Amino acid sequence: MSNKLSRRGFLTAAGVAAAAPMILPSTAYGRTAPSKRINMGCIGIRSMGDANLSNFIKKDDCRIVALCDLDDNILAERTAKVNDYYGNRDCKTYTDYRELLDRRDIDAVMIATPDHWHAAIAIAAARAGKDIYCEKPITHTHAEGKMLVDEVNRLGRIWQTGSWQRSQFPWRRAVDVVRNGLLGEVTYAEVGLPSGNPYPPANGGFLVPKTIHYDRWCGPAPMLPYHPKRHHFNWRWNHHYGGGQMMDWMGHHNDILHWMLDEEHGGPVEVHTVDFRQPQEREVWDGAWKYEVLCTYASGVKTRITNRTRQGVTVYGTDGWLFISRGEFITSNPAWTNPEFNPGPFKAYESNDHWRNFLDSVKSRKRAVTTAEISHRSVTPGHLAMISAEVGAALKWDPAAEEIIGNEAATKLIKQQGDKAPWKPWRDDWCELYLTEPPSEGRKRSHRARKSRDPKRTSVRRP
Repeated sequence: MSNKLSRRGFLTAAGVAAAAPMILPSTAYGRTAPSKRINMGCIGIRSMGDANLSNFIKKDDCRIVALCDLDDNILAERTAKVNDYYGNRDCKTYTDYRELLDRRDIDAVMIATPDHWHAAIAIAAARAGKDIYCEKPITHTHAEGKMLVDEVNRLGRIWQTGSWQRSQFPWRRAVDVVRNGLLGEVTYAEVGLPSGNPYPPANGGFLVPKTIHYDRWCGPAPMLPYHPKRHHFNWRWNHHYGGGQMMDWMGHHNDILHWMLDEEHGGPVEVHTVDFRQPQEREVWDGAWKYEVLCTYASGVKTRITNRTRQGVTVYGTDGWLFISRGEFITSNPAWTNPEFNPGPFKAYESNDHWRNFLDSVKSRKRAVTTAEISHRSVTPGHLAMISAEVGAALKWDPAAEEIIGNEAATKLIKQQGDKAPWKPWRDDWCELYLTEPPSEGRKRSHRARKSRDPKRTSVRRP
């Protein structure tokens, strides 16, 4: 037996879901009684938002009842898609996520906005009584992550992060191989992530399209002049809105490594960024196009997170090694990749459909495969890496207390939130929903009162 699982075999074992839904007559939906259906609202429905919508809409016990987006064209297209699938015109549309969250008939929400909006919307959703499926990285800053985890746990919400690799067999088998000690003592691991782009487009005066609600899109982040190459997919290359390729992918591959190392609720004790190269011209994009981050864990395991190695996760132990990526699973022992092989008593949480797993968890109230804390911990090395690059020093980290040890400048950065952010000040009028203390029981500010505090969008919309 070959020790290499082919791409075709990998995808077969993984059971990758098709992105586009199969169109069914509305009568097919009648198999699940309305009382047992989960009503869902989707917030951010381009790209991964559309992929998630396509997966949820095919589930017989899920009903997409509301959509929210800040691009009127995308909103119209996705609404037609949902209504055509169900054979009616019942799906409601919103450009203010708070109006969607105010609906008591919505049980759960899917959030696939740019990163800088994740925390505000997710915390508001948790406080509104919704269960949450949110894209990774689940927050834009570490301080937000702590607040989000606290609120989700305090309120008992079901959470699923869109780290869908956890719901595929090859990745789960790789975790079982490591956790059952088949590699011996793990000594070193590499997390290979994509490279960024060192050549941003030129800055220039662009008018905001009439179909885009740009001020609200910027939301809590500074409202930079509109640029089409800093909007939609490309927002992630600007640190006001995303974290470059490093943060974009860390929630996938480093998440799997933490699972392997039994660090889902822990983290490194030292993080040192030794190479963090940003574009020379940073007006449009300032995300690192090259990076190398060295981590050490309390167990003695050392890891390297970088774009300078093959994409995926490589783990070395005293008795063997493995490499896994999207499409390839190679091990030092060919038997380990065989689905019939029993790696040992430890069995990783089994989920074979990430979206199905979330819906089942909503109904059973048992945790989903990727909780808020797991996801927060998986991207913490990335937050620390960016701070290490900023202060130019290795950082000592206490994963239990989630505190930097012995570096005052770095400590100020790890606590960034709202206008307290040392290098990325945020606009308070958009942050108030989650920078304040949790609302007292029974006290809920009216939606009309909240809207009155919004900045006027007309000041930045262009004719």
